[in-house]
Amino acid sequence: MKRLLVTGAAGFIGTNFVRRVLDVRPDWTIVAYDALTYAGNLANLAGLEATGRFEFIHADICDADAVAAAFDPRPWAVINFAAESHVDRSIVGAAEFVRTNVLGTQVLLDRARRSDLHRFVQVSTDEVYGSLGQEGRFTEHSPLAPNSPYSASKAAADLLVRAYHVTHGLSALVTRCSNNYGPYQFPEKVIPLFVTNLLEDQPVPLYGDGLNIRDWIHVQDHCDALLRVLEAGVPGEVYNIGADNELTNRALTYAILHALGKDESLIRPVKDRPAHDRRYAIDSGKLRRELGWQPRVDFAAGLGDTVRWYIEHEPWWRAIKSGEYRQYYERQYGAGGVNAPV
Repeated sequence: MKRLLVTGAAGFIGTNFVRRVLDVRPDWTIVAYDALTYAGNLANLAGLEATGRFEFIHADICDADAVAAAFDPRPWAVINFAAESHVDRSIVGAAEFVRTNVLGTQVLLDRARRSDLHRFVQVSTDEVYGSLGQEGRFTEHSPLAPNSPYSASKAAADLLVRAYHVTHGLSALVTRCSNNYGPYQFPEKVIPLFVTNLLEDQPVPLYGDGLNIRDWIHVQDHCDALLRVLEAGVPGEVYNIGADNELTNRALTYAILHALGKDESLIRPVKDRPAHDRRYAIDSGKLRRELGWQPRVDFAAGLGDTVRWYIEHEPWWRAIKSGEYRQYYERQYGAGGVNAPV
């Protein structure tokens, strides 16, 4: 059995990755590690203990002693999803983003370099590249030009991973993915927020003119790409992951309205976010050529499946959209708020 340590396992992409690995790699065991901060939800992993190949550790990646304990026995590989990930929250306060995304990654790397790992995979974001013009796509050679505290913290972590590979010979690499969508996504992100608001006939907040462009990928395609990189990626390399689904935020909003049979009168324009990147687009040709990965989920079908998932899992999202989350939402997007999540 291969023992895989997955940090940030109770978050959106981590949850989907854990479930995917348990489905397609029957000879692997998963050690799921998560601090269960606001976006980490233990309910996402419910029932996985029954596989006999799943263990959960409730701990912070900044806790060196807890990380050391998770490396005993030594894992075959580590994949790091653990991160503070919402741009709007980083604008309000950057300290937790620096702590988790930079210091936490450094703690993991320090332990990993003392272990004989097959691979350390750092899961990053296309946001480290900054904003594109109307033409072109980000490649692995695009300069890093982060524009938010969130993306700056992720870029710093990426550079630490590179440094540990070069300095210490750690078998580490970085992936950078475009915007994900799918089940289990925390409802501060645009698709689940808009879907769950519309299910209650509540307005959806849309930034500025709504013409900012994002490149969308279904989380299952992302997870399959990560699995391919984990098993066959070249240490020291960066791999971009994207599915060539560029949409303006306005077009995405109309697609969600159409899927739910709702009227555009529910769109509420709000003031644009500071330093809001205009366009992202990922060139994933390197991953496709060198490792043979291809996205499989058609965007229209994937969006429809995602909308149905939130309709069918109402208790899941209602439990989240209460309490602290509600207070945060009102502070950000309610009366006098200046930001809306995209």
